Amino acid sequence: METSEPSPRPPAEPWWSRALPYAPVTLVTFWLARLTTRTILAKTGEPAVPLDDAYIHFQYARALAEGRFFAFQPGEGYTSGATSLLWPAMLAPFYLLGLRDTAIIWAAWLWGWLFLGLLAVEVKRLAAPLVGDLGGVGAAGITLLFGGYTWFAASGMEVSPLAYTLALSARLGAAWAERPEERTPALRNRLLAVAILGPLVRPEGMVASALVLAVLLAFAPSGSSTQVEKIRTRSWALLALLGPLLPPLINRLLTGHFSTTTTQVKWMGLNPYYGGPNFWGSTRGNLDTFFKFLLDGREWSAIFIPAGSFPVAMGALAAILYAGARTGRWARAALVLALAAGMALPTTYLSFLWNRLRYLWPFAFAWAIGLACLGRAVADLAATIRPRYAVAGLLLTGAMGGMLGHHLPWTMDDVAQSASAIHRQQVHLGRWARERLPAGSRIGVNDTGAIAYFSGHKVFDVVGLTTPREARYWVAGPGSRYEHYERLHRQDPAQLPTHFIVYPHWMACDAVLGRELHRATVTDQSILGGATMVVHEARYDRLHRGDRPEKPVAGRLLDEVDVADLESEEEHGYDVRVGGGTEADNLVRSTITDLGEERNDGGRGKRARDQFRMKTPAGAGVLVARWGAPSGAELSVRVGGREVGKIEVEPDSWVEHEIPVRGPGGEAQVEVIPVDGRPFTSMHYWMYEVGP
Repeated sequence: METSEPSPRPPAEPWWSRALPYAPVTLVTFWLARLTTRTILAKTGEPAVPLDDAYIHFQYARALAEGRFFAFQPGEGYTSGATSLLWPAMLAPFYLLGLRDTAIIWAAWLWGWLFLGLLAVEVKRLAAPLVGDLGGVGAAGITLLFGGYTWFAASGMEVSPLAYTLALSARLGAAWAERPEERTPALRNRLLAVAILGPLVRPEGMVASALVLAVLLAFAPSGSSTQVEKIRTRSWALLALLGPLLPPLINRLLTGHFSTTTTQVKWMGLNPYYGGPNFWGSTRGNLDTFFKFLLDGREWSAIFIPAGSFPVAMGALAAILYAGARTGRWARAALVLALAAGMALPTTYLSFLWNRLRYLWPFAFAWAIGLACLGRAVADLAATIRPRYAVAGLLLTGAMGGMLGHHLPWTMDDVAQSASAIHRQQVHLGRWARERLPAGSRIGVNDTGAIAYFSGHKVFDVVGLTTPREARYWVAGPGSRYEHYERLHRQDPAQLPTHFIVYPHWMACDAVLGRELHRATVTDQSILGGATMVVHEARYDRLHRGDRPEKPVAGRLLDEVDVADLESEEEHGYDVRVGGGTEADNLVRSTITDLGEERNDGGRGKRARDQFRMKTPAGAGVLVARWGAPSGAELSVRVGGREVGKIEVEPDSWVEHEIPVRGPGGEAQVEVIPVDGRPFTSMHYWMYEVGP
């Protein structure tokens, strides 16, 4: 029996032949990187990044290189301040290899530009089946010409890797949905890998997990003939949930909380003023800003997007649907549309408009695909008049890319100017602290990145991103921070800073700021939290001076409600939502006594009502209330549902009134209600028992 010779394998393509299609993306990305880097170095003289948050990642990268698992500072444990678990891990090997100080920025730039190039490749692959190869090239070109990606490739942040992860999830998901013959274990595993890694890049990577879960559940793998087999094989899709679950589980295991400190600070859902029943109203306000201003290239997005872009943006969304109908690739169009809609996800953040809109731009590539779809729709429409007019679509796509590219010089100048500002303020102050502050100093900071990274001193992050348990006090407001520092001073004063390097107006707690040692002022900027950041010695001798009423009360203290002290409020059921006000109205009030002594107390302003529980006397007693009323107010005071006094509060920022109380004893509800509707400031309540 004769056997046939096996067919010889075709010769492998040379590497340069396989690499040739990627040459244009490589050249354009390299050109962007070179121009942007040169512009930054010309401003700063050494590598620099435009966001202080990047140095938080560098600090965590150093911790990983030194064998400390996300411990922000030596000698302390894990903290949940890293919004990305993967980004510091990608930088850590470079730190280990010797890229220290600002040299680590070269590694961040390498990854940022590399992932921007990879993103452009994925955009072309994702878009081409909807708009054709030339349209796919147009979508990739628009992506590269969009200034938001250039800005953040140079930022030291994880925006480019996240955008690439999202695009990859959509492209692989579309392949799974469109071609049953490719629904193999190999493709499934790639999808699951993206789903798991996405949230480790950034929390918004959960969108990739959701897309993967949806396509694996919606489309049965190849070889599944019976319903039982389909259910069994689709059960693999549940592994996509591992990505969103892993970071919260790590946080819960190591900190006792599922949420990260960043989530506690920046997400409105956990905010006492904007969350709960106010959440959707707050989000609607951000959505209004998103559609009216950001998509229209106004205000915050002006350096990236041409003015008047809103109609084009809406046309791009509609064109994605058109492309899906035209090609029959509905799943692919739906995935792109879902990612474009994902740009609205950050409207649930308090930090929605911060940092050059960095939370929005990971989703921008989907809108670039939409613009290519719009170009294709115009081409098809023009071709109905005369086939050769179809070139109008390509011209429109090129024009839209050109208009975005026209903003690139502005973008590059802005990222360089912003990097220079951070370099002259936070980086300078971090280096100053390393050289001038004594060993063992602990620095209170509101920007924790560069000062911690360069100073080598331990920091006390008043915002709470990297110092455990501080986030809730920052979110509450300055008055609550002051009250918290009073508690720390009584319980464990060693936790408090020895120095502060802060924006005084952000800190809004002058009572703990002592002698000024140094300052850094940068006026030619628009990225910093303030023009001047100041180094102060910490002082705590002014704490506790407002702990008791100004006039001693002859009686036994039964109970005390210290308004703005979060622990005291929780113990007494003081609900901040009942009376109104936000963190802007949570303030430190001060007064000067007749003896010339300064007294401070935290409080809540613009109150329309106070409601809480207090112990009451079994007989005669006195309720002492410390209020403020800038315009004066008439307040009705009720204890246990019975009015015990109607007080005319004179216009002042600090007044105290004594209200006689006769109670049955035990705990009772106390209510303070303005009779005339004028708001008041609530600071402190004491209940004394004065007789039978």
